[in-house]
Amino acid sequence: MDTGHIKVLSFDCYGTLIDWERGIIDAFAPLRRHNPGLELSGAAALSLFAAHEHAVQAADPALSYEQVLIAVHRRIAAELGAATYPGLDQAFAGSIRNWPPFADTTAALKRLKRRYRLLILSNVDNAGIAASIARLGVDFDAVLTAEDIGAYKPDRRNFEVLLQEVQERFGVGRDGLLHVAQSLFHDIAPASALRIATAWIDRQHQRHGGHWGATPKPDPLPEPDMVFDDLAGLAGKIT
Repeated sequence: MDTGHIKVLSFDCYGTLIDWERGIIDAFAPLRRHNPGLELSGAAALSLFAAHEHAVQAADPALSYEQVLIAVHRRIAAELGAATYPGLDQAFAGSIRNWPPFADTTAALKRLKRRYRLLILSNVDNAGIAASIARLGVDFDAVLTAEDIGAYKPDRRNFEVLLQEVQERFGVGRDGLLHVAQSLFHDIAPASALRIATAWIDRQHQRHGGHWGATPKPDPLPEPDMVFDDLAGLAGKIT
């Protein structure tokens, strides 16, 4: 793909910039401590999270992401027959502020920022994304959240708002935008459907038989325009 015409990079945050799978697994530790003997492997936790998060978001897009995480924790505990309580559910939701960036994220973003405008399009609320951006240590030119838009990816409204924002804020059309994301389900498929160029950050090595983790598997699988193992690979290619 020729990237000479690209002016703006939009990023999914969780799973792409932030290691949300590590954050999610760690956030289930209090539930395990509260339920001695509870069998919940990291892989099982991610699979359950993927199913319940999407179900909650699809059922009520008006929920804040904090409310989504509370509901997800409560639903998973119920499915496992585990005891929980409001404080434990709230602690799980609050853990998003501690989810760590991937090791390559900040350096890659700083390199990309020297050439491109950077924007985040994320399935969270404004408080959650603010805490994560502080961890990243990079100033983004614009941030769009599910709270702002009133819908959760993969709803196409997110990408319609993205295109509008890029045009109005930067004077850049569809051809000048590259959307960068890990999730084929939440990002690559709906962006591709709107003819937005995409770069897939295959952090789970899914194209080599890796796990699907906290993201559902789309059917059919979309075809991204570019594929990289990590964000450093993208930065090395287009800067």
